[in-house]
Amino acid sequence: MQKLVLSTIIFFSSFTMFGQSTDSINSPYGANGRYINSADKLLKTNGNLVIGGYGEVSYNQPLNADKSYNGKMDVQRMVMLLGYNFSPKTQFISEIEYEHVTEVYVEQAFLQHKINNYLNFRAGLMLIPMGIINEYHEPTTFNGVKRPTVDNAVAPTTWREIGMGFSGNIMEANIKYQAYVVNGFNGYSLDKEKKPVYGMSGDKGFRSGRQKGADSYISYPNVTAKVEYYGIRGLNLGLSGYFGKTQSTLYDNLEKSNVLANAKADSSVIGISMVGLDARYNTGGLQLRGQLYYVSNSNTDQYNKFAKYANNKGIGSQMIGSYVEVGYNVFRSFKSITTELIPFVRLENSNTHLATTGTFTKNKDYNKNLITTGLTYKLTRNACLKADMQFEKAESASEYTKTFNAGLGVMF
Repeated sequence: MQKLVLSTIIFFSSFTMFGQSTDSINSPYGANGRYINSADKLLKTNGNLVIGGYGEVSYNQPLNADKSYNGKMDVQRMVMLLGYNFSPKTQFISEIEYEHVTEVYVEQAFLQHKINNYLNFRAGLMLIPMGIINEYHEPTTFNGVKRPTVDNAVAPTTWREIGMGFSGNIMEANIKYQAYVVNGFNGYSLDKEKKPVYGMSGDKGFRSGRQKGADSYISYPNVTAKVEYYGIRGLNLGLSGYFGKTQSTLYDNLEKSNVLANAKADSSVIGISMVGLDARYNTGGLQLRGQLYYVSNSNTDQYNKFAKYANNKGIGSQMIGSYVEVGYNVFRSFKSITTELIPFVRLENSNTHLATTGTFTKNKDYNKNLITTGLTYKLTRNACLKADMQFEKAESASEYTKTFNAGLGVMF
């Protein structure tokens, strides 16, 4: 794992050298390395009612020399984006997602008001601006059928919460920024049957704690922010952060003078400090991408005891996730070919037990290395076919598991 983290740091450093290229390359999603996602695209669209969307269909086949497995075929997601421009300054964006055909979610629902050319006010259900994939998760914007594993447990895509704050673009400085106050992860609550729900764990990290704007509650406000620099042609650098505490329903109707009840409530939450560094660079047919997350959690010993986790399945006091990816459009040299064929390889490490506290020791099952290599064939800019092989190995395992993946993705 240390080797991959070191490789990630070296990889990020290499972007500075590569970034001096004078090759005139425009990002498929924004000029000069300034990327835009589906919501950004709608915000820039003229007309009152604006419509967009994306979707992906996938096939996943585990491979084993000694056993046979059924493959899985899935309409992974179909998403419709609807927006309305009330005026040139005031807009509303919504994103409605169907997952696996039957599950329905609202992924975004926010109001934006332009204060001036550098400052916008946003409020509603918004994506947390951490890393790359959480904001740019449309299937045509990344290689591989599956999203990177570090964007699962460490920074759980698609991560969205209700809040408000500011965003903007300082074009003279080539800087894009976001800063929001939001509600946090669910640390402890009761379900409809009055059974306890613990949002944090070692195997799933923060993923089960996302409230998603679904009748969510707030005990403590959390803050998140991101700054992106796109001043070197083809290069986009991002620095992001998330800081605060998880939420707990034990604080609801709590007598402030009740020492024992307050101590119990305090043990049902953890403090989270998450920082992320990401980089994307395109020049000619070469495509480089990298990401690094580091998380420091406080109060994890008390929380794991409160949740009565056993077998070292509690949440870690430190987490880390990183990947580096290299791709190349082999059709770049053929001017008569307008499609793109991109072989790629991505190396990942995800470790939700980088460190533990108290009686909990590191669980080697949660330190995973992955290698994904395959092809992305872009029929047009926003329609693609994908195929890859994925090799995954936990620290506790003796060999890699293998999965073949194939799929298609569209964005409009």
